[in-house]
Amino acid sequence: MELKRDIYRKLLAWKSKSNHKVLELEGARQVGKTYILDKFAKKEYKSHLYINMIGSSGKDFLQCLETAASWEPGKKREKNPVYRAFQLYDPDFSDCEDLVIVIDEIQESSVVYSKIREFARDFKAHFIVTGSYLGKTREKEYFLSAGDTEVLTMTTLTFPEFLDAFHKRGLYEAIDLYGGSDHAGYEELKSYFHIYLQIGGYPEVVTTYLESRSIPDCEAMISNLIQIFVKESSRYFDSPLELEMFEKIFSSIAATLLKEKKGTPDLTTDLTKIIFKEESGRITKKMTNYAVSWLFLSHQIGYCSMSVDCSNLDIVDNCRYYFNDLGVAGYFLKLTGEPLSIIEGVLCENFVYLELVRRIRKQEIAGQVPWFAIDKKTSGELDFYVRSRIDNMDYGLEVKRGKNRANTANALLERGKLDFVYQLKNTYGGIADRKYSVPLYLCGRIPFNLGKK
Repeated sequence: MELKRDIYRKLLAWKSKSNHKVLELEGARQVGKTYILDKFAKKEYKSHLYINMIGSSGKDFLQCLETAASWEPGKKREKNPVYRAFQLYDPDFSDCEDLVIVIDEIQESSVVYSKIREFARDFKAHFIVTGSYLGKTREKEYFLSAGDTEVLTMTTLTFPEFLDAFHKRGLYEAIDLYGGSDHAGYEELKSYFHIYLQIGGYPEVVTTYLESRSIPDCEAMISNLIQIFVKESSRYFDSPLELEMFEKIFSSIAATLLKEKKGTPDLTTDLTKIIFKEESGRITKKMTNYAVSWLFLSHQIGYCSMSVDCSNLDIVDNCRYYFNDLGVAGYFLKLTGEPLSIIEGVLCENFVYLELVRRIRKQEIAGQVPWFAIDKKTSGELDFYVRSRIDNMDYGLEVKRGKNRANTANALLERGKLDFVYQLKNTYGGIADRKYSVPLYLCGRIPFNLGKK
């Protein structure tokens, strides 16, 4: 079964631009990058070339590059060795705007990655580069052509995309945010949300559920995806110990989320202390930092920063981690042995985090990562704080998990630290003054333009 992906519209938008930048498609392993690019290339261009730098096509292209760039004293130099390399690779190669060249797993070759500027400036053809471990390209031998690339990030299926697989996206988009629709519709969406919280959005996992309707089958698939990620990461690490740390770090992140503390000024130190208990001193802060950075650049985890008193100018960077897929989050949260009711609360918070990341990418809200907030006066904590880039108002988001969080949001609203509060609950919704109750699973639709009304 084919799963519809929203990123296809963004690929079309990139194609229509005249800036001729190379598209760099980021995303975790197995989110469907290769599949969507193959579909896009075949449907939207008259011709396409696909080169995989981890396969035989990549080895062949490197050989063509080497041949085209070779030179002997006294002979005429090749004016455009990269162009010549494509001619050697494909005798029918003809540079034109209706040709797209997709280079997959480009992190495997610093030589090819460093040619991105030439791809953008010397060719009429369109270029797309991608890979699941582009964190490798941050090393010094890789030339970063930031001005010649446009970056898109492909994630696992969002909740609306997940609903699309069940033909329920229309219901999601049409239902009233504040409880004005038939209650049966809310209950139906809630039932799908409960499934999504458990299995997440990896395409292979969602397909497994569509075929078997079995949560255990999906959990087995998630476990397999995690193991494959760990094994594939071994290609990029010299130390077996660093590789062994990955699952321990995942589990440690789950532990920090369950502690419900007000962030930490040094996440790496905090994680190292947790892992240290198991490893008897073999784990250092430097090793932890390197492994965490790899997980971040591989799109496995994300950061959340802390706002002091709901100020967009008083931000403490990177005080909390979240998972980039709910299925992976649930897998490691369940390993802690905590009650399922507690785990579901953390997953709901992680869900809202991911929705806010998408709103940042749409440039609707401020920040490079989502923010939570602390109230210095009451020592309370707000789940998420948002400064809108649409109306420049301050919004508090409360994921309903206890009275304390509601009290903090109310106190901040009364003291003018917030302009509006969204209470994300399992209820149908409602409006009371500047407080808006919205079903949790609809948080991707909440507007941040209430100040313009």
